[in-house]
Amino acid sequence: MNRSVDKIIPPPPHHWVGNGFKVHTFFPTSALSMQRISPFLMLDYNAKMTLAPTDTPRGVDVHPHRGFQTVSLVLHGAIAHHDSYGNKGVIHKGDVQWMSAASGVLHKEYHDVEFSKQGGDYQMVQLWVNLPSAFKMAAPTYQEIQNKNMPTHTFENGSTLKIIAGSYAELTSETHTYSPIFMYLIDLKPNDPIPLAFNKDFNTCMLCVSGNFIINDTEIIATDYFALMANDEEHFLISTPTYASVLVLSGAPIAEPIASYGPFVMNTKEEIQQAILDYNEGKFGQLE
Repeated sequence: MNRSVDKIIPPPPHHWVGNGFKVHTFFPTSALSMQRISPFLMLDYNAKMTLAPTDTPRGVDVHPHRGFQTVSLVLHGAIAHHDSYGNKGVIHKGDVQWMSAASGVLHKEYHDVEFSKQGGDYQMVQLWVNLPSAFKMAAPTYQEIQNKNMPTHTFENGSTLKIIAGSYAELTSETHTYSPIFMYLIDLKPNDPIPLAFNKDFNTCMLCVSGNFIINDTEIIATDYFALMANDEEHFLISTPTYASVLVLSGAPIAEPIASYGPFVMNTKEEIQQAILDYNEGKFGQLE
């Protein structure tokens, strides 16, 4: 038996985050709660679009986070990052920024200056990943994961699986996570199905970022659609009749209470109130 599909979700209506990110929020929603998709908290997806050149980079100005991790994956374009711990960088197609806000950080994300001047295709994913309570007040950390350095498994038909986090077959990513997480970007070529397997208790989902793919020879997932897998079996197959690029997420649920308010995700309302107080008192540092 193969793991079955629980839900197939079309892209919800978009909204703007700042003036640079036109996103579809696949979760959390009334149909897909943080608890159901734990350890993942939020998935914002900026579907592929074309941006006109500008001398004023678009993006999101300085804002705080505490209690979780932000993971940004660029599929087209280039994104710059600065935070109050002095971390900064620019990621391009296929690269990832993995920031653990933990005890609290200020950051800003915006389109890279050179990309903004040229304009062009733009597409990205931002994922929020929860932290276990033991790490929510740890020191913030920042990882920049370049596409060229990601462990890559190549299949006989030419399909490739890039490991952003976790492992596949004999390969393991160096990305540090605070709970068991698998994150792959798979480029599928026709014919031969690709086998995937995760602990059946791990919450598992996939986003089709280009083309279309098929799960277990039955369920077709179109471009910009999201598939949530059931927690019934470990193994399943994905394939494509033409070409597809698929983001795969799977992780061990964090069996703890979730208290969230805007950019803060803790375990209790009291911890949220403390986060707001600490932010207002400037304890997250300074960032222009």
